[in-house]
Amino acid sequence: MIHLDQSPKDAAFVQNPYPFYDRARAGGSFFFWNDYKMVCTGSATVTNAIFRDRRFGREVPPEIAQPIPAHLAPFYAVEAHSMLELEPPRHTRLRGLVLRAFTSRRIAELAPEITQLTQDLIDRLPSGEFDLLTHFGQPLPVTIIARLLGVPEEMGPDLLRWSNAMVGMYQAGRTPAMEQAAVQASTDFVAFMRRYVEERRAKPADDLITSLIAAEAEGERLSTDELITTCILLLNAGHEATVHSIGNGVKTLLETGHGAADLTPDRVDGTVEEILRYDPPLHMFTRWAYETIEIAGHTFQRGDQVALLLGAANRDPSQWDRPNDFITDRPVKVHTSFGGGLHFCVGAPLARLELQIALPILFDRLPGLHLAAAPEYNDVYHFHGLKGLRVSR
Repeated sequence: MIHLDQSPKDAAFVQNPYPFYDRARAGGSFFFWNDYKMVCTGSATVTNAIFRDRRFGREVPPEIAQPIPAHLAPFYAVEAHSMLELEPPRHTRLRGLVLRAFTSRRIAELAPEITQLTQDLIDRLPSGEFDLLTHFGQPLPVTIIARLLGVPEEMGPDLLRWSNAMVGMYQAGRTPAMEQAAVQASTDFVAFMRRYVEERRAKPADDLITSLIAAEAEGERLSTDELITTCILLLNAGHEATVHSIGNGVKTLLETGHGAADLTPDRVDGTVEEILRYDPPLHMFTRWAYETIEIAGHTFQRGDQVALLLGAANRDPSQWDRPNDFITDRPVKVHTSFGGGLHFCVGAPLARLELQIALPILFDRLPGLHLAAAPEYNDVYHFHGLKGLRVSR
């Protein structure tokens, strides 16, 4: 196994991590990333296998779990009920209850709202040069997820601020200031959601929070803490990745000379999948080994951690021809951008729907859309999204 040095804070890596991924993948199925002190894989086959192998999971084996620092307790009190961080049987119960409320029918019914909101946001775009993320990429998904849950959409700026602070806990180079911001955001988010859940218990409405309250399986319902954490997870995950996907996708379309012709009804699905494959919003997801496991020639012991590099797996040349090229009509294959296995993203259908609706309207309404400045990625690894997207029309 090769050992590689690459700071995730390095400016060149932040702007383009893919050459490093190519170098790492060329060394075999696994490599040791010295900066993370962790075994990693950029292989699509291995990444998908580990996602689906129940001998790997998100929960830390209890015998190696470290005490939670007191100053971070409010943040981890939220995470303790997150189905993203749990394994069966708790994960099975929570996900099952959520899926009873977060149905494909409910998501499909959002299509007219997504269409109208997209039109409204475009109507309000500034003339001349503007930041597409601020005026379009951010408000679209956060407004939709707020409406879906039933929280006031005017809370959008607060939801964005809280979400950005909380996901900072998973970014490379976490600082005490970032931890403090995440704890404060967790406290504020929980207080807001607790009030709102109590209101919905007393006065049900036609929204996802009410459905989550009512969701029941085998006599069990979500506890208040589970409900609050689930709403926070859906709000955070329901827009964070989509904001990055919109920004990365529009950037890629404009830089490669693609546009409305690639977003027609018969082509939009394939173009969206290529956007998600080519430059995904999340580049690393980790798993713990729960027993001695041999996979692709490497043996893991219980308590070993492995990083699945989604951005690398999505450009694995064993799976895609010319993987570093953006090809909108390439045959669609399974990519890793939404994870896999038990933890496959429950919000994937909503994210796809938003992209499939919003991008064609954007490029149809603004046929002259072009970059006004070179896009720059934000230093948020292991997420991958832009600082802004300056465009003109």
